Amino acid sequence: MKILEVNNLKKVYTTRFGGNHVQALTNISFSVEEGEYVAIMGESGSGKTTLLNIIASLDKPTSGDVILGGKNIVSIKEREISIFRRENLGFVFQDFNLLDTFSLQDNIFLPLVLSGKTHEEMNRKLTPIAQHLGISQILKKYPYEVSGGQKQRAAVARALITNPKLILADEPTGALDSHAADGLLKLFNDINDHGQTILMVTHSVKAASHAKRVLFIKDGEVFHQLYRGAMQKEEMYQKISDTLITIATGGGQYE
Repeated sequence: MKILEVNNLKKVYTTRFGGNHVQALTNISFSVEEGEYVAIMGESGSGKTTLLNIIASLDKPTSGDVILGGKNIVSIKEREISIFRRENLGFVFQDFNLLDTFSLQDNIFLPLVLSGKTHEEMNRKLTPIAQHLGISQILKKYPYEVSGGQKQRAAVARALITNPKLILADEPTGALDSHAADGLLKLFNDINDHGQTILMVTHSVKAASHAKRVLFIKDGEVFHQLYRGAMQKEEMYQKISDTLITIATGGGQYE
């Protein structure tokens, strides 16, 4: 079942005085099935961050539709968008976006607090997630007291606790050392194996090689896509690298 549909998405930015137009997205269409793990790659300026922001309902397209769980988020009224976002999307950011004045537990609880959940219900939801992510023993600590990998695990817990239809990850390994990055990617594979749908924007070939499908964005359009299928991560890594070289050297559209 399709959980996300992006149809004919176009985004044009106008400069402050209206003199210049910058086309960030030209005509993007793709869909994501429930339970998929999709990575989006592309050079800086290719439009992938704009695309993620629109899917996250943080920006509006110039034209086109984004349908999440059967609802077109482009047409949701401004006063309702934050509630829709909180109930349907989970976010994992490169810089964690944790509040230093809150414990890890309180950071994780935040979307549930905003939804008016009781403390008992929040604890009930957190216990299995914290055990799964291996952070039960550090929940009372503050972000500045734990490692980058532990911060990112807390951020993943915050994304999962609302049971979102889709997790959006923006360069989730970007601020981690190689060991912590490996741990996070293994964790993403694990939660995806348990049915969580993930859409990740990344520059990392290693991170993308863990996904089941990779979309390549070039000049505001989908240039190519790779399905992992039966490929091992090493073979997928090489295929992704080859595609990025083709993009960087100005190769033509794949068939």
